[in-house]
Amino acid sequence: MTYYQKADWVLEQLSKEGTVIVDARYALNDTEAGKRAYAEAHIPGAYYVDLSHDLSGPKRPNGEGGRHPLPEPQALAAVFERIGIGQQTTVIAYDDQGGAMASRLRWLLQWLGHDGQVYLLEGGFAGWQAAGKPVSTEVPAPAEGVTFTPAVREDMLVSRDEVKARIGKAGTVLIDSREAPRYRGEVEPLDPAAGHIPGAINRFWNEGKRADGSWKSPEEQAERFAGLSQDDEIIVYCGSGVTATPNVFALQEAGFHNVKLYAGSWSDWSSRPENPIATGYEEEQKDE
Repeated sequence: MTYYQKADWVLEQLSKEGTVIVDARYALNDTEAGKRAYAEAHIPGAYYVDLSHDLSGPKRPNGEGGRHPLPEPQALAAVFERIGIGQQTTVIAYDDQGGAMASRLRWLLQWLGHDGQVYLLEGGFAGWQAAGKPVSTEVPAPAEGVTFTPAVREDMLVSRDEVKARIGKAGTVLIDSREAPRYRGEVEPLDPAAGHIPGAINRFWNEGKRADGSWKSPEEQAERFAGLSQDDEIIVYCGSGVTATPNVFALQEAGFHNVKLYAGSWSDWSSRPENPIATGYEEEQKDE
């Protein structure tokens, strides 16, 4: 079963009862850009959710929880109810950030106990427009009569202290989902320190896609993670718990079952000066 669908398929779903379309566009360097883009044009019937205000909780003192802390379950449930998502609702999500924001939404739905299907639009909104599909400026009214009762799946997460306790531990693999220069500690445009969590290997999340922007098959995803044991506990992180989520799903599609997210990610880890930091390539260092 594929969770990534093309524009033609999505178009057929627009008027189906029990299906909600969600626009999750958001630019880290311009936090209002997604909202403006939605106002200019979006898929007909789509609701807008904002990474900062809807899909994250308020920022905490001293960087606790990272740049995009997980929202409180009841607050997140209220967001879902407002846009018509119950536990069994079919959700189709899109963005224009390569699927990273839509994947964050998909992960949050699972974390909160959503049992319906969640699909991502291949090519995002830009691909939708390029295919000549209809757009709208009409904002749908808040949904009424929808209930979402949180059933939080805590086993999907690990905390900073749990990550620290697992460094160097056999049977656990840390995967850093950021671009290689940030992983190696050569640049750090957003967070307090450069580098990565000691022992983490680097698998840039966007390499889960082909050159044309489509998502790789389960077999292709498995090639990205060749050499890892499916018996291992896999902990995935990124800068703030957003772009790690496509890697979580890629690992699951590749057959890994014990995959967890360090939601605070590097922004949480690097906010504590006492936390150890590594630079360079771990895999190269192991081979030396």
